[in-house]
Amino acid sequence: MRKLLKWGGIALVLFMVLIAGAVVLVPMFVDVQRYKPEIEALVTNQTGRQFTMGDDIRLSFFPWVGVRLSDLALGNAQGFGKEEMVSVKAFEVRLKVLPLLLRKVQVDTFVVDSPQIRLVKNSAGKGNWENIGPAKSADQPPAAETETGANESAGGGLPVASLLVEKFSIANGMLSYADQASGMAREISDLNLTLTDISLDKPVTIDFSAMADGMPLSVSGTAGPIGKEPGKGDLHLDLAIRVLDTLALALKGRIIQPMGAQEVDLAMDLAPFSPREVFDRLKQPFPVETSDPNVLAKLSLKAGVKGSAKAVTLSDGMAVLDDSTLTFSVSAKDFEKPDIGFDLNLDTIDLDRYLPPPGKAGTSGPAAGQASPGKAARPDYTPLRKMVVDGKATVGNLKAANLRMENIVARITGKNGVFNLDPFSVDLYQGRAEAKARLDVRQNRPAARLNLNAGNIQAGPMITDAVQKNLIEGTLAADVALAMTGDTPDQIKKSLGGEGILTFTDGAVIGVDIAGTIRNLSSGLGLGEKTAQKPRTDFAELKIPYTADQGLVNIPNASLVSPLLRLAARGKTRLAEESLDFRVEPKLVATLKGQGDTKQRSGLLVPLVITGTYAAPKVRPDLKAMVGGQVPDAEGIKQMLKGKDGRGDSVEDKAKSLIKGLFN
Repeated sequence: MRKLLKWGGIALVLFMVLIAGAVVLVPMFVDVQRYKPEIEALVTNQTGRQFTMGDDIRLSFFPWVGVRLSDLALGNAQGFGKEEMVSVKAFEVRLKVLPLLLRKVQVDTFVVDSPQIRLVKNSAGKGNWENIGPAKSADQPPAAETETGANESAGGGLPVASLLVEKFSIANGMLSYADQASGMAREISDLNLTLTDISLDKPVTIDFSAMADGMPLSVSGTAGPIGKEPGKGDLHLDLAIRVLDTLALALKGRIIQPMGAQEVDLAMDLAPFSPREVFDRLKQPFPVETSDPNVLAKLSLKAGVKGSAKAVTLSDGMAVLDDSTLTFSVSAKDFEKPDIGFDLNLDTIDLDRYLPPPGKAGTSGPAAGQASPGKAARPDYTPLRKMVVDGKATVGNLKAANLRMENIVARITGKNGVFNLDPFSVDLYQGRAEAKARLDVRQNRPAARLNLNAGNIQAGPMITDAVQKNLIEGTLAADVALAMTGDTPDQIKKSLGGEGILTFTDGAVIGVDIAGTIRNLSSGLGLGEKTAQKPRTDFAELKIPYTADQGLVNIPNASLVSPLLRLAARGKTRLAEESLDFRVEPKLVATLKGQGDTKQRSGLLVPLVITGTYAAPKVRPDLKAMVGGQVPDAEGIKQMLKGKDGRGDSVEDKAKSLIKGLFN
């Protein structure tokens, strides 16, 4: 036993002496410069590109094995210029010797100084990075494929017991790309990457910064640990990403088994920023023009992201756009369909602020007077036929097309090309509307159905907001059913069908005195003296029933009941031609008893025939059908048609103004 220990001690001493000798003597007697041409020739032969090294070459052996190289350069392929494809100002690496005996890697320094990579694609579409490798002769057989045996990957772990890198650094890097055919050029400069405390069982600290085409980009935080079997365990992330010094994105969570399940579970937080400011910094025009130039000035986003290659879920989401806040959850799976579910809750939004300014919508089409380059391509509904959707959306306050709505609730479901909106409800103008809708795109020409029931809606403010005209007042109730096919306005007009009724109560028709328009000459085409007030016809009830078939809308018996007259209308309109064919028959009430007026009122009533189009209606009195009084002579009729004084609004002018206002 003593002899064993003795000889063991002697062997250890000899080993230490040999190491000490190597540390002292090898750097003294090994001429590293002697091998420089051989190294350059070897790399040149293996890459097919000219390779050169600087004279500053240093080696160390103990306690750190290290090498330092300088001015490394890999030339360009023939035809791509004399500038090097890859160059490095300095490269240095040092690792400890003794831990290697125990399969422990301890790296003190790994530094790459000023690496520069220039990638170029010429006008023929060939890149200077292609075909890197040793030149092959025509008769050289292809290299035999190496069989990846089980021994290489047995266990799946690293061939080291531990890893520790105190500093990994890339400083002042540059990566450029140029496409000579398109003229596109991109460059990442001032690239700096520092990784500290690299190990298998602790998170790695990351500090990255660069200029992407002159725009600042940075990433900081931690990632890891990677574990002894990289890719098989979860990779934890806690990163802060900044772009343009304006966009700040925080990611915290984990990548689950990057080499296995490949799933993510992250919390995403995009800090408030201005989209307009981002485009200003990019020196690019803002992609949309809005009616309000102050919108799209603030945007932020938070959400939890879970997903894999098969499904993605966004949960506990919150997006803030200007003055609007949206909370949401969204899921998607079977991406080839896809199958989408969502739950959206928006507090308030004014959509009109985000639309193009008046007169600029739709300006992207052919200019006036120019022929369209060809028929517009028919919409392809194939993606919709595959899609599966099941979602709910609520909106607290919405303004759109100048209409104001509240408490909107919508449920959308769809599968196999059939989509349903059921239920849909909205509060508007002191009333409420409920609807069900169905869209069927299983055929090349889509089909749609709508059922709407509304009540207690104040029609005056609603119509004034919608068309910027004061046409009618009163409380509106509606029971409407519509069906249509097609995806163009012309197809929809020609196919429209359905039935329903609109009822206005306790209101008024604004802009025309119907009774005054249809009365006789002796009353001056008006009931009483003219006033400065805008003409109007008060009514207790106005009913407009309709039926529609193939774009032909029939109104069989519309009626207006006012304190002074009764009015019935019937006729039809063809939506595609925008044609009118109506007859309006008035009946005057003798007194206004109950209205504070007992004066007898009678006169000649003038039935009206309305023809023409929506834009140019033709209104004429049906003189043969006049009833209820003495028929005036020819001069009286002439004066009646012109107006009381021969210059005022005639029956036709007043009625035409009303009709044009209603249809336009």
